[in-house]
Amino acid sequence: MFQIFHNRTNAVFFAILLLCGLVMVIPFLWMILTAFKTTTEATSVNPFVVFPGALRTDSFSHVMQNMNFGRLYLNTIVLIAGRVLCAVLTATMAGYAFGRLRFPLKTFFFSLVLIQMMVPSQIFIIPQYLMISKLRMLNTMFALLFPGLITAFGTFLLRQNFMTLPADLEEAARIDGANIGQTFLFIMFPLVRSGMVALGIFTALFAFKELLWPLIVNTSQNSMPLSSALAKLQGQFNTNYPELMAASILACLPMIVIYLLFQKHFIQGIATSGGKL
Repeated sequence: MFQIFHNRTNAVFFAILLLCGLVMVIPFLWMILTAFKTTTEATSVNPFVVFPGALRTDSFSHVMQNMNFGRLYLNTIVLIAGRVLCAVLTATMAGYAFGRLRFPLKTFFFSLVLIQMMVPSQIFIIPQYLMISKLRMLNTMFALLFPGLITAFGTFLLRQNFMTLPADLEEAARIDGANIGQTFLFIMFPLVRSGMVALGIFTALFAFKELLWPLIVNTSQNSMPLSSALAKLQGQFNTNYPELMAASILACLPMIVIYLLFQKHFIQGIATSGGKL
């Protein structure tokens, strides 16, 4: 009796998980199928027109000819690498200071970090734009990197990681004659590697998906990432959906390759941080 109930319970959970998996996969399948359709098939109101009548690659060849994907890939890689490097460096040092050190107004300054996490990021767009404009850095890669130089989320995440480490490590390093910098660099820094991996994953995904800021500070294709380039394909009155889906597939390829190469680190970092993508 119990075995039958157990088997039925497993079957129900398996069915639910399978349904959830299909819900997540269907948009990607729809994107792939639409890329091989004609414009008429893609905009058809007939719900039974799911598969294209013939596999057409015109959309891929057209977007490859009209969009400089080599430059867009390079801009996106520079954006992701710069954001990840800045976020990990600044958040690690700030997280160590808030998590392990004692200094005046520590609680007050950390409260400012938490407040920044609570406030919508759109509020900072106008001040950040004015700063970039005053620096005359519009249409540059630095303009894309500017909002990610310091991350409140990363500071909070690394602070939590540093707080889980035992105080005996710092006491032993202090007895051996290590100063604060040596203790941080040689003792504590290597022990929060999983937290840095998690922060790098989140930062890379946020940078890859960011759309509003690149559209505001960049109008030149020479410094445009993939996200804003895809947005340019959507017209005001008419949109070629097969070409848009074909460009979207080409834009997703770098992140798919990165995930396949670093799948183990992705899963370990997300599991360690307890966050959601």
